[in-house]
Amino acid sequence: MAKRDYYEVLEITKSASAEEIKKAFRKKAMQYHPDRNPGDKEAEEKFKEINEAYEVLSDPQKKDRYDRFGHAGVDPNQGFGGGGFGGFSGFGDIFGDIFGSFGGGFSSQRRRNGPKKGEDIHTRVIISFEEAAFGTKRDITVQREETCPDCKGTGAAPGTERVTCPNCGGSGEIRRTSNTPFGQFVNVTACPNCGGTGSVVEKPCPSCNGSGHISKSVTISVDIPAGVDNDSVISLKGQGEPGKQGGPNGDIYVLVSVKPHKIFKRNGYDLRLEIPISFPQAALGADIVVPTLSEKITYKVPPGTQSGTVFRLKGKGVKQLQGSRYGDMYVRVIVEIPQKLSGEQKRLLQQLEETFKNDEHGQRKGFLETVKEMFKKD
Repeated sequence: MAKRDYYEVLEITKSASAEEIKKAFRKKAMQYHPDRNPGDKEAEEKFKEINEAYEVLSDPQKKDRYDRFGHAGVDPNQGFGGGGFGGFSGFGDIFGDIFGSFGGGFSSQRRRNGPKKGEDIHTRVIISFEEAAFGTKRDITVQREETCPDCKGTGAAPGTERVTCPNCGGSGEIRRTSNTPFGQFVNVTACPNCGGTGSVVEKPCPSCNGSGHISKSVTISVDIPAGVDNDSVISLKGQGEPGKQGGPNGDIYVLVSVKPHKIFKRNGYDLRLEIPISFPQAALGADIVVPTLSEKITYKVPPGTQSGTVFRLKGKGVKQLQGSRYGDMYVRVIVEIPQKLSGEQKRLLQQLEETFKNDEHGQRKGFLETVKEMFKKD
């Protein structure tokens, strides 16, 4: 059977760079590797073909002869030399990258019975706007696995012990070796009998059915610091599921949800507030009461304040999580226009409007000045 073109085998063009050739080989080798296709003779032949193509195209001298003379240019029987494909030297780094260590066979999986961290637990807590600003404490209840108190986590009934797994001899691994024209390929998997632990329970603990853990509802007090915001996450290290094979416990992650406030809006550590004021207060100036999260303060609105004006109250926002600084409060005043007026009120406003007409000097008085004069008459 005639050999296929090496470029066709790797699905590349003649102009492919060395890195592109290597990348194409990796992809094909992964696809047809004997460990991934046990007992598949067709895959084994394709794997051999892929290696042969890469052996030639990855060597600049062999690639040059192949490009000029085809397969004959790299066939030692045709007098060109080149050493053939028996040794497959130089493949160690490639296979090492793809399948693990090289030497004495290829290992497709690492030992799986080492220490493993326990699973994390995720939960949520809902707090008020004020609790987020000042901090609070909350009790959360979670369901988690804990070490069985009867067997102390061994899974064996009290008075008995775990024994060496007869299936893997205590290694926790099952190795399957296959011989190919390129050497031995070793496939390592976790022992299905012991789950990779290397030991089994002959008489399971009746309290945990041999698992070594029991499910338990646990209540934990959580300190929620001042300054947290909506979607903040608080981590409780080591409070999650227990680790395996001596590994550390997992963590608990508490997602904080903050209820909205009736009048305050939050932007980072700053607060925003809108306060309505009357037309006379805006025109003449006035002392208004401004609520904050902790107290009520008096703020003097200057005369001639326009609707939509924003005033800054420094340090009246939310405490920052890191440090002792506070955000600011931004107060936006909105001048309210009455929607319903009595006859007397309409008469007074019309009288006020008349005063805005030209005075005796032919100049229009300023609005603020006119308002002040009107109220002085009263």
